[in-house]
Amino acid sequence: MSAEPMGAGWRDRAWGRLGEPWDLVVVGGGITGAGIARRAARFGLRTLLLEQRDLAWGTSSRSSKLVHGGLRYLAQGQVGIVRESVRERERLLRAAPGLVEELGFVIPAYRGVRPGRLVYAAGLTAYDLLAGRRTHRRLGRTELELLAPRIRTEGLTGGFRYGDAQTDDARLTLRVARDALAAGATVLTYARAEDVLRAGGRVVGVTIRDVVGRRDAVDVRATAVVSATGAWADRLRARVGAAPRIRPLRGSHLLFTAERLPVYQAVSFPHPADGRPVFAFPWEGVTLVGTTDVDHGEDLDAEPRISPAEASYLGDAVAAAFPPLAIRPEDAFATFAGVRPVIGSGKADPSEESRDHAAWDDEGLLTVTGGKLTTYDAIARDALGALRPRFAGRIPRGAGAGDPPIDPVDPPAAGPRPVAGGTPGPGLAPGPDLPPGTRRRLAGRYGRDLGGLLAAAWDDELEPIPGTPEPWAAVRWAARAEGVVHLEDLLLRRVRLGLLLREGGTDLLPRVRAIAQPELGWDDVRWIAEEAAYRALWARGYAPPEVTA
Repeated sequence: MSAEPMGAGWRDRAWGRLGEPWDLVVVGGGITGAGIARRAARFGLRTLLLEQRDLAWGTSSRSSKLVHGGLRYLAQGQVGIVRESVRERERLLRAAPGLVEELGFVIPAYRGVRPGRLVYAAGLTAYDLLAGRRTHRRLGRTELELLAPRIRTEGLTGGFRYGDAQTDDARLTLRVARDALAAGATVLTYARAEDVLRAGGRVVGVTIRDVVGRRDAVDVRATAVVSATGAWADRLRARVGAAPRIRPLRGSHLLFTAERLPVYQAVSFPHPADGRPVFAFPWEGVTLVGTTDVDHGEDLDAEPRISPAEASYLGDAVAAAFPPLAIRPEDAFATFAGVRPVIGSGKADPSEESRDHAAWDDEGLLTVTGGKLTTYDAIARDALGALRPRFAGRIPRGAGAGDPPIDPVDPPAAGPRPVAGGTPGPGLAPGPDLPPGTRRRLAGRYGRDLGGLLAAAWDDELEPIPGTPEPWAAVRWAARAEGVVHLEDLLLRRVRLGLLLREGGTDLLPRVRAIAQPELGWDDVRWIAEEAAYRALWARGYAPPEVTA
C-alpha cells in the first residue's frame, strides 16, 4: 500500500478499478460507512467505499464532538443504547489516545430545580455501572464553583462531576477510512450512487456518477451493497420501493472564543425554558455550546445552517447558566449545524426519538442507519453480522468483536530533522523535538500516517497555526495525501480552520495557499475559484448567527 493512498491521481486510479468484481460496496463516507469498510476489508472482502461529497461531509463532521453514552437517555429508559455506548466509549479511549480523550462533565444542582441531587446520583451510578468503572463524584458548592467559574450561584447547592470523552469527529472518520485503505479497500469520494442494479429481484450493485468530473456513469456490481448514508438513507431505499423511515433532526451549535466563554471542562445545565440539557465545553482551544434537536425539513444536499430561533435558544441557556458573562448569541464567532439520521416513530418531541441504530434489508439492499458517533464500530459489527450468510464463512461469528475499533498507532522511525531554509526534510522522529502532548495528539489524529506528515514538514511547519493546535504541516499533508478535492475539504474537515478561527481563517489563506496550492497542483484560476467558493460557503453555513429581534 502506498504511503500516500489518497495523493495525486488517487481518484483516477479508483475510477479505473470500478469495473472489477467487488464483494461489498458501501455507500456513504461518514463514520458508519468508514467503519463498515474497515471491518470488511480486514476480513479480506474486496470493498469499495463511495461518498457523494467529501469524507465526513455530512453528520460525521458536524456532531457535538462527544464520545459518550448519552446520560439523558437513561431517563428515557433507553438502557441498552447507553450500555452499548459507554462500552464503545471505553474501547475508543483505550484504542485512540490523542484522538479520543477524557472529558470531565460538571452538573450544577440548584435548590428546587429538578432533577435533584438524588436523581443525578442514581443516574450517574447507573451510568458508571454500565461502563464498568466509576467516574462520578459529588461536589460541594465551593468545589463546583472552582470547577465551573462564573456559574449561576443563586440557589446553588453543589453538584456532580463525571467522565465522558470527546474527539474531532472528522479526523476520526478520516483515520478509520485510512485504516480501510490500509486493509485493501478502495475509497472514492465525490461519486454519487444514483441508482441500484437488480437481477432476479435482488440488488446486485449501484450506478455511480462522478460529481466533479465529466466521466460517464458507471455500473458497479457486488455481492452485497450496504447503504450507510445516514439522513439520506431513504433516497436509495426509494429505488427499491421502500417506504421512508428517517426523521432528519438538526442539531446546531455556537462557537465562542475561550476568552468570551471560559470553561475548563464540560458544564451541563438545563435550559430555563424546557429543562432540556445544554452543554458548554472546551474543544480545540474554543468553547462549543450545543445542542438543539429540531426537525430539519430543508434540502439535505444544502449546507445546514443554524436558525435564528436555535441561536436564541442556545444563547438564552448560556446566559442563564453564566449570568456574570452576559453572553449573547451574537457573541459567537462561528456556528455549525448537522442533521442526525434518527429513525422516526411519530413522537411529538424530537428529543424523545430513540438514538438506536437499525439495519433493514430491502430486496438485498442493506441499509444501516441511526446510532451515534460513539457506536460506529458496534454498528459495523452488526452490519457485517447481517451479511454473514452472503459470504460463506468469510465473516467470523461476532464480526471481530474483540478487535479494536481503530488500528493501533505504530511510531514512525527516527530520522534527521528537516533541513532549514524551506526545503523538505527526509524525516523527524516524534521524540525530544516534540512535546509529549503534541506527539500524543498527532499520533492520535494521523495514526499510521504520522511518519509521513513529519517527513513532509518543512523547517517551520511543526509550529501551530495561530489560534489553533494544528501544525502548518497538517495543511501540507492534507493537500498531499488526504484526498482533498475542494478547498472546503481542507479547511472544514482536515484542519478545521473553518470552525476554529474568525471568518473561517480567511486571513491565513495566503500562507495556506503557499503550502497547499503546489501540493494540489491547482493553477491560479482554480485556486481563486476555490477560495471564492469557500468564503461563500462559510458565510452560508458557519458564520455568526442571525438573531431574532
